[in-house]
This record gives sequence, C-alpha cells and structure tokens, in this order.
Amino acid sequence: MSVERVLLTNDDGIHTVGFRALYDALADEYEVVAVAPADDQSAVGRSLSNDVTVHEHELGYAVEGTPADCVVAGLGELYPEADAVVSGCNKGANLGQYVLGRSGTVSAAVEGAFFDVPAIATSLYVPGGDDWWKRDLEPGHYQHAAHATRYLLDHAVDAGVFEEADYLNVNAPMADGEAAPRPDEGIAPMDVTKPSTLYEMGATRDGEDITLHDRIWDRMREGDVPDPEGTDRRAIVDGHVSVSPLTAPHTTELHDALDGLASAYDDLEPPASEVR
Repeated sequence: MSVERVLLTNDDGIHTVGFRALYDALADEYEVVAVAPADDQSAVGRSLSNDVTVHEHELGYAVEGTPADCVVAGLGELYPEADAVVSGCNKGANLGQYVLGRSGTVSAAVEGAFFDVPAIATSLYVPGGDDWWKRDLEPGHYQHAAHATRYLLDHAVDAGVFEEADYLNVNAPMADGEAAPRPDEGIAPMDVTKPSTLYEMGATRDGEDITLHDRIWDRMREGDVPDPEGTDRRAIVDGHVSVSPLTAPHTTELHDALDGLASAYDDLEPPASEVR
C-alpha cells in the first residue's frame, strides 16, 4: 500500500499555525484534505457527537465537533479515499501514558486506526513557564515536527511499520523559528520510544475550589526528569524527536489469578432475592 491521500486533522482547530505548517509540509507531495475542528477542542479525548455541522474550507472541511468526530465524518463520508490520517501539529507535547487517553490529537489517530488506516499524531513541545500556551508561534517553530512527520509518512508504510503498530505518537522539540533546516544539518535526532510512566498529577484545595496540578511540567522546565532513555519524555528533554509505535485496542493480559476468581464466581450459590 502506498500513501497518496491524507486526511489531516487536529484538536487545536483548523485555523492554527501548527495545522497550517503541517498542511504545507505535506501538500506538495500528497493530496491533503483537511477535516478539522472549526475551533479549539483540546483535551477532549475521544469524545464523540451524535451529529456535527460541516463547513466548506479552503483546505477542506471545518467541522463543529471533536477530533474523533472529524475522523469518523472524514473517513466515513467526506474523504473515505484517504490512505492515512495525520493529526496535528498540536501546540504542546503529548507525552506519557496518562496523557494519551485525554489528548484530542492522539485520539484522532486512534480513531483512524480503528478504521484500519495508518495514522500519525504529531505534537510540539513548547518550553516555558506556566503561560507557555500563550506564546505566539511561527510556522518555522514547527519545522522539526513537520520534517519528522513528512519523513514518517514517506517511508513508514512501505517499511512495514504499520504491520506492527496501529499508529505513531510523534513529539518534536521546537525549532528556532527560522527557515526549515537543510536535510544535511540541523535535523533533530529521532528516537523510537515508549510512553513515560511517571505520573505526578495532584490537587490542592482552597475552600470550595480544587486546583489540579500536573507537576511533571515544572520538572521538565528544570531538566529534572527521571524518565530513562527510551521513553518519550526523555527524548524530548534531550532535544530529540520521539516516535512511539502504539496499538489502538486495549491490551488484554490473561492470567491465572483472574481465571481463579471467575471460576469461583461460577460456583457461587445464587443470591437470595431481597424482599422490600
């Protein structure tokens, strides 16, 4: 199977700089049709709507819905000819096991995988303080992300990557905003990784208000990350592109302990009916 037609989506919205940067990186080689949210749908996971409104857009279609809505509507009706789904480029990294299920960017790739279509989710690590998300980015900042995504789209299918993985979760460091790096220099190294397992969510209460904290971002800013080599977070802290080959279905781990409980349950006497 060769990739010729790409459905491009994201969760930040069709009008964002990162989305256009990825579109431009792919459109000179592939037929790219945008099927992306009309506005910001960050961190909605795989939320799905019953029906959505679709608007014509210069790049394809703007959907008043979630990333999962976009992929289902796209592959199911608007662009069923697509050979691959690319989601991104997200402003903000999607690193670690605990992030995968809540990320709209990653969830769009998961949805594509359930259609048996190769999928890539791409996100950009933006360093900074608590207000990193307010930082105005230029297309050049996405060059490492765009270059890596294009490379993987060009080669991963023919190399047999998607015979083992359902989708790729790509995270890239931010470039300096200048022109795209030349192929022979300035390319961030690429590491094949596993999602980090470190989990540092917490909460603090102030009267009736509870604030949720993800303390790993503070540690990343300080370079104090205990994640070992081979993990996505370590790769990003080291300035590398992280590529995690993942599967969409939840993995089933059969084992004797649960088998024993199930057998014992089958031997139980039926409970007496409660009289009310």
